[in-house]
Amino acid sequence: MVFGYPIVESINSLLPLCDELIVAVGKSDDNTTEVINNIQNSKIKIIETEWDPNLKKDGLIYSQQTNLALQHCKGDWCIYLQADEVFHENDQKMTFDKIEFANSNKEIDALLFKYLHFYGSYDYVGVGRQWYRREIRAFRNTGKVISWGDAQGFRKKTDKGIQLLTALQTDIRVYHYGWVRPPKAQYKKIRNSHNYYKEHVNLSLNELEELDFGYSSAYELTPFQGNHPTYMKEKIERDKIWTVNFDPKKLKPKPFLVKLCDNIEKKTGYRIGEFKDFKEVKIKS
Repeated sequence: MVFGYPIVESINSLLPLCDELIVAVGKSDDNTTEVINNIQNSKIKIIETEWDPNLKKDGLIYSQQTNLALQHCKGDWCIYLQADEVFHENDQKMTFDKIEFANSNKEIDALLFKYLHFYGSYDYVGVGRQWYRREIRAFRNTGKVISWGDAQGFRKKTDKGIQLLTALQTDIRVYHYGWVRPPKAQYKKIRNSHNYYKEHVNLSLNELEELDFGYSSAYELTPFQGNHPTYMKEKIERDKIWTVNFDPKKLKPKPFLVKLCDNIEKKTGYRIGEFKDFKEVKIKS
């Protein structure tokens, strides 16, 4: 796979939580479909799709593809993962417990999961407002929930129009590895994604230069003190050939306002101006 997504690890972390796993696989020239087929699990159902070339603005193609997969989901609850996200096996029981609790509370549409954003290697996570802290990754499958924007969040269709989901915060973790790729793969991935956010950009993979991503775009990192999902063990070991070269000191200087807001958050836990694509509910579980 050209962009180095941990797709196998992501799927394997989701399988224990699902009765059926729908994977939307867009038509491509690489071996993505073959890689997924090789997992050989009867729970997996592959939906082959075509990416609409007209959806070249604001990442809308990602929610459109997510909604195609969502149409095939049959369960009472859906759990959603992107191809660079992995669950930890230690959170499986908590996930079942939280869904069971939410299912008995009709005012709860969805569950919020906490994010760990790894950057440059598997040893550092991003800190501060540069990184989103939480997102909806499980929701009640009413048939009215839709993926929204660039598929980072979800909304629901109601008689009053499109509305936010009511979501309960949990301690379930999402390990996000979108910023841990070989430098050349990361450069290609970022450049290629411009095709789906900017209408007048049309870069083919053949046109992309073989450049290294510098891994200096983060403002602040902290050493990761925990352990990774077991699904990632082999990949982390393989990637040491390049992660060993990551230098956490080569980061961008933090702008004054970002630094000020981050300092307030560290002292109070409150993030000024945090974007919330949900309506949080406070219920003790």
